[in-house]
Parts: sequence; structure tokens; C-alpha cells
Amino acid sequence: MEAYAIRTYGDPVLRSPARNIANIDSQLAAICDQMFEAMVSAQGIGLAAPQVGIQQRFFVYDAEAVSDAPPSDSRIGVLINPVVSEAEGEWGYEEGCLSVPGLSWEIIRPKTIQVSGYDLNGNEVELEADELFARLIQHEIDHLDGVLLIDRLDENTRKAARKVLKERLLR
Repeated sequence: MEAYAIRTYGDPVLRSPARNIANIDSQLAAICDQMFEAMVSAQGIGLAAPQVGIQQRFFVYDAEAVSDAPPSDSRIGVLINPVVSEAEGEWGYEEGCLSVPGLSWEIIRPKTIQVSGYDLNGNEVELEADELFARLIQHEIDHLDGVLLIDRLDENTRKAARKVLKERLLR
């Protein structure tokens, strides 16, 4: 199977909140494999389902790319129907996005989070994440909520970013 194409800024699917997943099955596992392939090909460390046009609440991530990710038998990390229950601190970091290629900005996000969800076996998981892993999870959950990286910018920076992105769309 061919990997998914990553949707970019301007695609309306990126602005629509995703639906919770009711059934975790082998089809979902196959979709995750394809998404992971697309993510790695684009040199990313996380990819949410809406970024490939799937309006469901899950994302994949590269478990080897984030030092505080939970140990796994696979390089492919998956979190289904994620919910952040706690967030503490602040951490600024230069953040980019596969759906806004070639651009990045320093974004302030909580430094540590507690998140729960499900794995591909349907088991409930609870994770504590810090710094990069916490940022990755929050970034992907933003995608699940229809929020893009530029929405996290201050007004002036957001205006400048939209101008650049609109110019790209017109090319």
C-alpha cells in the first residue's frame, strides 16, 4: 500500500475537529502503518489522522525520536482518543508542522502533561510526558481539535505567517 499524502495549510480538513474512535481493529493498525510511513518520509516525528484526511481522533509518533516516550516493541507509537488531564509549567521551543512545511516558530506550551487514551490493542494507557514528548502530544491533539500551529502565534506573527502561507497557495 502507498503511504498517505500529508494535507497542508488551506485544506479544510485540517480545521475540522475529529471524531472519537469506537472500534480499534486491524484496519486501524494498517492505517497507522501507512501514516507512519508518510510521517517518516516527510521527516516528521508525529502525524495526526486529520493531516492525511481521516477525521478520527488518533495520531502516530516516532517512539525512537522522543527520549521520554514509553518503551515499546515497535518504533511506531499510537495514541487513540487522547485526553490531557493535567498540564504544568511552560516550555518554549521552535516548533514546525508537516502541514505547514518549511515554517517554524517558537511556541510556548506546558512543559509536562498527563494524557490518557488507548493503544492499538484497545488497552487504556496513561502517560506522563515532558518537554519534546509533551509538545508532540499537544501538537497532535491540536490537529485532532482542528487547531493549527499558526493559531498559537501572537496576532502580529500570525498575520505575517498567514501572508506567507497565502502567497504559497497562489503559486
